[in-house]
Amino acid sequence: MTKKVKVRFAPSPTGDLHVGNIRTALFDWAYARHTGGTFLFRIEDTDTTRVTDEYIQAAIDTLKWLGLNWDEGPEVGGENGPYLQSQRLGIYAEWAQKFLDQKDAYHCYCSADELEAVREAQRAANVAPGYNGHCRDLTSDQIAAYKAEGRLPVVRMRMPDGGTTFNDLIRGDVSFDHKFVPDFVLVRGDGSPLYTLAVAVDDVLMKVTHVLRGEDLLSSTPRQIRVYQAMGLALEDYPVFAHLPFVMGQDNAKLSKRNGEVSIAWYRDKGFLPEAICNYLALLGWSPGDDRENVTMKELTELFTVEKVHSSPARFDMKKLEAINGDKIRALTIDEFLDWSLPFLTKAGVITGSADEIALVKLALPLIQERIIMLSEVPTMLKFLFVKNFAVEADSVAKITDDASKQVLQRSLKELEPLATWNHDSIEATLRSSLIEEMGLKPRIAFGAVRIATTGSTISPPLFESMELLGKEASLARIRAGLEL
Repeated sequence: MTKKVKVRFAPSPTGDLHVGNIRTALFDWAYARHTGGTFLFRIEDTDTTRVTDEYIQAAIDTLKWLGLNWDEGPEVGGENGPYLQSQRLGIYAEWAQKFLDQKDAYHCYCSADELEAVREAQRAANVAPGYNGHCRDLTSDQIAAYKAEGRLPVVRMRMPDGGTTFNDLIRGDVSFDHKFVPDFVLVRGDGSPLYTLAVAVDDVLMKVTHVLRGEDLLSSTPRQIRVYQAMGLALEDYPVFAHLPFVMGQDNAKLSKRNGEVSIAWYRDKGFLPEAICNYLALLGWSPGDDRENVTMKELTELFTVEKVHSSPARFDMKKLEAINGDKIRALTIDEFLDWSLPFLTKAGVITGSADEIALVKLALPLIQERIIMLSEVPTMLKFLFVKNFAVEADSVAKITDDASKQVLQRSLKELEPLATWNHDSIEATLRSSLIEEMGLKPRIAFGAVRIATTGSTISPPLFESMELLGKEASLARIRAGLEL
């Protein structure tokens, strides 16, 4: 009987979650939803010097914002909690002691200086660096001497001779020779557990069946398998591994959380939609198989299989993400677009949030929906409608103070002042007749000056619709002010 799939996303949030983290969470979530399995969210926070409550909450909020809902974990609960490793320290201590009792692990008293001296000698001898097993079989007298010195031992796991081979769902059979996997530390001298102990114990106790994670953790797999063995887990009950390809930047360097621009918080602040981020990240190492780039979250859950994940590195392309985000923005209903835009407008101080302002925003949004690729552009495009002390942007002033522009503005003012019906059709007809047909100007020259005078910038929503929303009085007042520059 096939076991029900259970995957886990277990970040150690030492800052905002970044692209690599979220791609892993997305694949875990999609695989769980595709198979009807369970998506578990766990926080690895044993490094209390770097993992803060603020970062933990930010990780929780980010997954919620992206729509990656979990079945077990913080705020949801479950039968395998607690889901913060800092609340499970007693569990790790018990297992470490059990490994010591079973002789699968031992106390190691080597100091940091002694370990470094060994590594230096190994490098000098052109030997792969690693622990040399010095404390594997200490006598009682040697142990007593170390204790008399006041040394605090770490707990090390014994790696048996031979090797470890496992089947990776993405890479096939992977083998490690144990001469390159020396005895490793499970517990520090202060009693705190290391990742390799905590992650393996948690995966077993929480009944995780599949571990989808980054390729950078591939080399730790034989250590985790060794912990499974020491826990007495049957071979058929080992979690199945799938190591996801690296995500590379345009400079061929691996993306890193140290680069603030790849944090999900950065993309959120710039105005990328969560579905656009998930859509794009899904395509980094996976493909639905038909070369399409627009994938909904529902389609992802229907189509995602680990077997379709590539083993070669994926390259992050900002332009492609921007294009997908633009497509997602254009697919929004106006009410949805309004809901996404209002926080950006209020944060930028463009509106206060009054009913009249929101009504005007809703009228204006269809004018820019086809023109933007990020929600952070909305305040820039619409601020001309709400600004109290209007002024032409400094870098645009020179473009409407030359004689030709002055003539355009004077003629526009003359023709628009008597206009009885103020809508975009009448405004366009009037200006085209006077500026294009009668004055013989090219549209870019004719309408460019009017655009700058009325919106303050060379970049705005469609001119005639913008003037309609701005209103006759404000539009004419701004054209007069432009003539005064």
